[in-house]
Amino acid sequence: MSLLPSRFIYLSADFRFYIENHTRNPDDLSRKQVRIYQLYSRTTGRHVQILGKKINANGDDGGKYALLVVETETFGSHIRIKGKESEHYICMNEKGKIVGRPDGRKQECVFVEEFLENNYTALVSAKYKGWYLGFNRKGRPKKGSRTTQRQQEVHFMKRQPKGVVDPLEEFRFTTVTKRTRRARRLKPNSKRN
Repeated sequence: MSLLPSRFIYLSADFRFYIENHTRNPDDLSRKQVRIYQLYSRTTGRHVQILGKKINANGDDGGKYALLVVETETFGSHIRIKGKESEHYICMNEKGKIVGRPDGRKQECVFVEEFLENNYTALVSAKYKGWYLGFNRKGRPKKGSRTTQRQQEVHFMKRQPKGVVDPLEEFRFTTVTKRTRRARRLKPNSKRN
């Protein structure tokens, strides 16, 4: 004997549909995550920096233009990258050119993070599928139409700004032996790391 009338039809929830709708049209009520880090370029060995309208990968570690504010939407890995000092967003125009814009609300300024097997991150344009953010060996931006995921020019590594220590790296394991235990008892007033 069924407790529910037969006219109720239960459909399985399609979570992918829900995510697509919320990432396509994010609202102001959704929770946004904001992080500050640097993007280390694999080809130049330097960091991505936003100098207003111009963007390159020749930034110094800890440089004020290399500090990036990364805004993440609630669902998926759609991000907007803004320079902390210049207040400009990294965007890709219809020709595939990388430019800096003061307003980052357009779809041209949204990138999708792709985590690669070699522990690097690639950033593909959300509007122009298959076009990646990339820089040549001199640090100049590459056109999105001339990039693929396999190229080293599009591989980046997220790094903390210089002087900021990751809490997991700060904690160090030390082995305690009879010798170190005895040394600690003899020096009770010394500073411990």
